[in-house]
Amino acid sequence: MTRHTDSGREDGTDSTTAEPLPGEISESDDSEVPRTLPDGGTATDDGETTLDPWGSATVADYRKLFEEFGIEEFDEMLAEVPDPHYLMRRGVIFGHRDYRRVARAMQNDEPFAALSGFMPTGDPHIGHKLVFDELIWHQQQGGDAYALIADLEANSARGMTWDEIDEHARDYLLSLLALGFDPEEGELYRQSDNRELQDLAFELGASANFSELENIYGFSGETDVSHMQSVVTQMADILYPQLDEPKPTVIPVGPDQDPHVRLARDLAARTQFFGVTKAYASFEADEEERELLAAAYAALSEEVGEEETVRCEDAADWLEAEMAPDDARDSVIAKLGEAGKEPLRPRVRFLDRNATDEAFEALIDAIEGEKRVFDEHIDTFELSREDAEDLAREVEMDHGGYGFVAPSSIYHRFMTGLTGGKMSSSVPASHISLLDDPEDGYDKVKAATTGGRETAEKQRELGGRADECPVYELYAYLLAGDDDEFAKEVYDECVGGERLCGDCKEQAAQLMREFLAEHQEKREEVEDLLEQADIELDSDRKRD
Repeated sequence: MTRHTDSGREDGTDSTTAEPLPGEISESDDSEVPRTLPDGGTATDDGETTLDPWGSATVADYRKLFEEFGIEEFDEMLAEVPDPHYLMRRGVIFGHRDYRRVARAMQNDEPFAALSGFMPTGDPHIGHKLVFDELIWHQQQGGDAYALIADLEANSARGMTWDEIDEHARDYLLSLLALGFDPEEGELYRQSDNRELQDLAFELGASANFSELENIYGFSGETDVSHMQSVVTQMADILYPQLDEPKPTVIPVGPDQDPHVRLARDLAARTQFFGVTKAYASFEADEEERELLAAAYAALSEEVGEEETVRCEDAADWLEAEMAPDDARDSVIAKLGEAGKEPLRPRVRFLDRNATDEAFEALIDAIEGEKRVFDEHIDTFELSREDAEDLAREVEMDHGGYGFVAPSSIYHRFMTGLTGGKMSSSVPASHISLLDDPEDGYDKVKAATTGGRETAEKQRELGGRADECPVYELYAYLLAGDDDEFAKEVYDECVGGERLCGDCKEQAAQLMREFLAEHQEKREEVEDLLEQADIELDSDRKRD
């Protein structure tokens, strides 16, 4: 299989070839919007996927993110999202962590928030527009929207001067406003100017340590302390929307930023006064053990009926007879054996993590109905887990805690560079800046790599490879806008052999030229809006 670069052949096909990039290809049928799955390419020598927030922004195989990092497939919950964005419908947003919290808040008209940060290390380009669009869409759905300039990170992790940061920050913010972000309904801030954020970062830093950052990010004794501080500041960014009111909060990012999301979720849990889990007996069990307990309880309760009691020792016998030996089974059987005749009953457990004595006593008093109180946890038999989490959060906040809800995230696929490979700010021909002259944008699209065949005859016979084509990605990610029918038409005509690369690129190039011209005109229109926004555009930090 080959990729081609348009050389101006009159037959509309391409004449030069380059090796394709491996990637996951999604099948399309007549009833669905075609899913575009751009390629990535960063993996260790043994095939292990690595996620580095400051490294190469590519992924070798998106499927591995589900298996290795626990990212959930977005398609499985698409139907739960009210009026989903076209990036969701087309599979560009491919994964999530705990996004159902946010979707439920939308459905029920409850408070939620969205936040994303932009590290101003260069011009904003069409890859950044994905995040701009996701943030703006959540604001339009009723969410509190926060957009931040990660200037501390840019200075500490990338060595950007404050003059450079100021210049690029202004460009990012103008494009964000031009695309529809409402600064009166949302909040814009710089990390370096936000004292509340920095105070929160200091508090969160007490719950993190160097060995953890070393494990997550590969930090070493050579890592600058300011770089480590910037990580804790980013954790504070992610939790910042909840300072006034705990609420579901989504962070739209590329998958390379997942380490930040995972650490923020861990820190949110560590700061909580109470943890809330499911349980079945007085002893503690991990998630895998709880699944076994649930299976044993379901089977035995069906056998004995409602009037009899399921005992722990009976569950141990059942697991020994029904489940194959492994560490989790053997561990939980031992725990059940020690519990003996204790009843095995589903319950919700409040774990004492950081609660003061007063908060723990207040929680006991607040739990209505049947409960069991132990030294370090409380079991309730009448509350759902969701209601228990709400109650724990309420008591925590009444006693001076944050009550953070674990932040959610959605992940979009990386755009393939126009020249093949990854889209890189350091390779101008691979990307289109939102500041590019519209004619330059036209020319870059015309020169782009495609998924076309060697000749027009082969293209008509075999069809093009839209799933491997950076130009089709431009349609799916940007140029088709909200028009799914147009995106599908381009896809079907390509793979059906009706659409040739020359004509396709000409149409895409014209649309790109129009988009850039309109966007840059809009940027000029919102300059006054940016000047009026509550954000400092010129840093008073020492010039480098």
